[in-house]
Order: sequence, then structure tokens, then C-alpha cells
Amino acid sequence: MTAVVEPPVARLAALPGVSTASRVAAQAERARATGRVLPVVPALAGLLPGAGLRRGSTVAVHGGTSLLLVLLAEATARGAWAAVIGMPSLGLTAAAEYGVDLGRLALVPQPGTELPAVVAALLDGVDLVAVHSETVQPAVARRLSARARHRGAVLLSAGAWPGADVELSCRRGSWTGPSDGYGHLGSRQVTVRVHGRGAAARPVSAELALPAAGGQVTRAVPRPALREATA
Repeated sequence: MTAVVEPPVARLAALPGVSTASRVAAQAERARATGRVLPVVPALAGLLPGAGLRRGSTVAVHGGTSLLLVLLAEATARGAWAAVIGMPSLGLTAAAEYGVDLGRLALVPQPGTELPAVVAALLDGVDLVAVHSETVQPAVARRLSARARHRGAVLLSAGAWPGADVELSCRRGSWTGPSDGYGHLGSRQVTVRVHGRGAAARPVSAELALPAAGGQVTRAVPRPALREATA
């Protein structure tokens, strides 16, 4: 008797803890967003090759999840689909504040040993797939990058990823607020550096407000230089 092996998408829909993956699987053949580059917020567009996320590329993000959420925001707001795998502590409130369309976001917080199959299945039908890199072996990482390249998806890694096409690092800076010792934090200034291969071989960097006072991300306003007191 021949054993019947379920396809990866079917196994994905049956995993415990999947919040919206079954919905994504049912629409895996939907029309993709047009163009070979997925959009990003204007503050990041000038730092990335092609002013966005090139389909088929692997992008490694260092320095926390805020920058990762910002990369998902503009694309999902314009109709792309995204998935986040293996990040159970991801804050959906923060994602929404950065502009991520939660209605176009699939979550697989604890895929367990099925992580490679889950990532591969989602790369077949989702525009952007984000995964925590610490749980992926180098050989598996290279195979998943090849699949993203073949399928025209963008693979986002939270942390180092072997052979990443583009790497973004975020050096955290100081917060502004609260005033008079109480209230809410207002904004945070960070330094974002981008480098990689090919068109991204020359490193570029910029000072950003992440988040800005309105909760989004913008280019930071230069701070006035301190003047020495005169006698």
C-alpha cells in the first residue's frame, strides 16, 4: 500500500498555533503585487537597491524587530501578503503602529521541527516571509534562499543569514520624552546601515526616527549642536 504524503501547505494549515496561515494557503494562487520590487517606506527607499525589496532576494535584518516590521509595512499597505514564522513574542500592536496591514499578515509563532517546510510552503504563495534565523541551519538557509529566488518572494531574516543579498543593521539611539519627568516616550533616533552584494555592495547609512512622534518612521531631524557657554 502506498503512503499518502500531505503537501507542505496542508501540513501548515494543521499546525497548532497557526492564526491565519490556513486563510493564506487557500489564496496561495492569488495575483501577486505587480512589479519586481516591493515598496518600502520613503525613509528607507533611498537606502535600498531599486528603492525597495527586490523579489527573489534574501534580506537579513539586525538590531531588533522594529526595523523588520517597518520593512513589512508599506508592502502590506499596498496589497502584498506577508508571513512571520517562529517569532511568538512579535507585538501585533507595534506592527499596526508601524503601518503593517494585519489583515494581510499570517502568523506561525511556533512551527517546531516543521519550520523549513512551513517557510518553503509560504514562499510559494506569499510576497514576504520573515523568519527567526537562529532556528535555521546554514544548509537549510541556503535552500530556502534559492526557493525564494525561484518563487519571486522576499525572504526576511531576523538576524544573520548565510549569503544574504542585503543586510540592514539598526544601531539604537536615545529616546525623546517624557517631558517634566512623566508622560510617554515620544520618538527614538537610530542609525540604519545597509550593505550587501551587487548593487548593495557600497554601504550606505542614515539617521532615522524609529519610531517618529506619530508612530511611523521618518528621516531624523538633525539635532542642533550644543554651544559652549561664554563667561
